[in-house]
Amino acid sequence: MNFKDLGLEPELLSAISAHGYSTPTPIQLRAIPPVLAGRDLLAGAQTGTGKTAAFVLPLLQVLDKPAGREPRALVLAPTRELAAQILESIRVYGAHKKLRARVIFGGVGEQPQISGLRAGCDILVATPGRLLDLANRGLASLAGVRHLVLDEADRMLDMGFIHDIRRIIKLLPPRRQNLMFSATYTPDIRRLAAQILVNPAMVEVTPPNSTAERVVQRAFRVAKDDKRHLLVHLFENGVDGEGRWHQALVFTRTKHGANRLAEQLDRAGIRSAAIHGNKSQAARTRALADFKAGTLTALVATEVASRGLDIRELPQVVNYDMPHVPEDYVHRIGRTARAGSDGHAVSLVSEDEAPLLRDIEKTMRQSVPFSPTPAFARAAHAPAARVTPVPARPARQSRPAARPGTRTFRPRRSR
Repeated sequence: MNFKDLGLEPELLSAISAHGYSTPTPIQLRAIPPVLAGRDLLAGAQTGTGKTAAFVLPLLQVLDKPAGREPRALVLAPTRELAAQILESIRVYGAHKKLRARVIFGGVGEQPQISGLRAGCDILVATPGRLLDLANRGLASLAGVRHLVLDEADRMLDMGFIHDIRRIIKLLPPRRQNLMFSATYTPDIRRLAAQILVNPAMVEVTPPNSTAERVVQRAFRVAKDDKRHLLVHLFENGVDGEGRWHQALVFTRTKHGANRLAEQLDRAGIRSAAIHGNKSQAARTRALADFKAGTLTALVATEVASRGLDIRELPQVVNYDMPHVPEDYVHRIGRTARAGSDGHAVSLVSEDEAPLLRDIEKTMRQSVPFSPTPAFARAAHAPAARVTPVPARPARQSRPAARPGTRTFRPRRSR
């Protein structure tokens, strides 16, 4: 079956073809028809299977053309990166339509976002926090929303957005179409779905918490203090003599750890940058763009990057720190082996992290095999040279006049 068989209109088919796609993925095949029919939907599929197009394409067709100033479709996403990715998909697939799409998220100035809403909007993509803030101040009206999409709903619950989501839903018209998309299908997701969805179509193309079939997973036992040395060795030599790594997404547990590891890799000659919640949106966007362009070899990230990063043909994902939440492992390694390509996921497991790996294996219902840890050098990379800024010389001031009866002290100049 092709996209035309799904009932999509010529304008969308032309944009899909121009983007290089010809055959719908399983989630698109099963989700697009009920969305076009106006049904509520609960859809579960692993990351990298085309969930975004599964709701963007039918929404573009249903909305058809611009109408009014208030958004008629609202898409909620957990992270800025995912929100920006969804907006880009709307613009790509809607290239031959005149629908107006805007994005709202924190970490950047709000005025351009407010101005965009005032200019008119058909599809609004937003993170819950910034949207609720603008709505409470009367700067974003949701009274015209007829289609609600919760993307990566499980991640929004993990990040504590459930209360914001419920407040936002109270601002929406009671009669609307509701779509929930999630990479995992947890009991919490089912409970939320029962509160929001009305007689939904149920779509689940993969088992809960499954990982991409084309991801080759392996783990190495290594002492915590030796992890960075082993990682440098892997970047320089690969695994099993496969050759130098040219691009890898490396996950750490903390923001400080991401900064430190990026600096250590940089000093070892591996061009790196860190991306996490404390980075400005401009810095995060720049780092991601450099990584996609191949300027950076390593992108070191915290959990903020496990959702919403759309990097085509990413060959390597590394769990430098094992996640405490097993589902986060699934989302991390889901960044590779996307859209049918091959990928590798490497986990560096210290002794205290072994229980975390066992929990991950139970959740996935599959084992992550250990490989023999290769011999590596414990190089003491010299710290980067610090450049001490030279303080600006103060402007010369006129010397105050001496009081009568006093002598002005002038130090003798050395020859």
